[in-house]
Amino acid sequence: MKKAKWYFINSGPCSPSYNMAMDEALLDWHSEGLIPPVIRFYEWNPATLSIGYFQSVEKEIDMEAVKRLGLGFVRRPTGGRGVLHEHELTYSVIVKESYPSMPATVTEAYRVISEGLLLGFQHLGLDAYFSVPNTEEQKENLKKPKSAVCFDTPSWYELVVEGKKVAGSAQTRQKGVILQHGAILLDLDEDKLIQTFKFASEAVRDRVRKSLSQKAISINKIIPKPITIEECKTAFKKGFAEALDIELIEYQLTGEQQDYVKELEATRYANDEWNFKK
Repeated sequence: MKKAKWYFINSGPCSPSYNMAMDEALLDWHSEGLIPPVIRFYEWNPATLSIGYFQSVEKEIDMEAVKRLGLGFVRRPTGGRGVLHEHELTYSVIVKESYPSMPATVTEAYRVISEGLLLGFQHLGLDAYFSVPNTEEQKENLKKPKSAVCFDTPSWYELVVEGKKVAGSAQTRQKGVILQHGAILLDLDEDKLIQTFKFASEAVRDRVRKSLSQKAISINKIIPKPITIEECKTAFKKGFAEALDIELIEYQLTGEQQDYVKELEATRYANDEWNFKK
């Protein structure tokens, strides 16, 4: 039986506004039947703090610190909490909710897509597994994030190595299409990440900083030999292809498609009205 063909796009380092506009554009085109499902890899230039769709900038984010640290800033179309995109590979998966064998529930669809991540980590020689709550208390903790920082707590089917979170993902569903994207950490500057958030007191900030090092870890802290971004791409591209049983076809946007992304970028993700609306 022939494998389904999906597009594979390797965008490389892009601006924060372009990255989010590109993900939304791919969702739009796929919903209209113009392109097949897509796996996309990308990076960030400059290093960027992204926040979830529902987060409040005024209540949670220290924009002075964001500027002082020379970081980009963007609001994602997906939920979840704040992520520092610096030493990482970011992925996105765009696929219709009606895709064969794609579960209807958000949690189970998350698991199916994230199996590509699981295999990717295993291809790098890491003993990765899904975080699944075992007790009622753990389930309640997942419903009540302890802070605005993404890597402070694993979520359902988040990827964990040695008990610590190594990838953070978020999902949205629009126009009958699932967009899941997330960060695969090569390295993590915990101090820089913590500086960008507001806390009730310095004692709370210190507590979150300490808990972060206990709950999140980067690939290069647990692997004998540091890996490059290219090695990471190879492992996770293979992981997604195997997990979803698909053939990945390299694809580059046409000039017309690039114009669409740039228009979406200008009107939304590079626009203060979008980024600071909450």
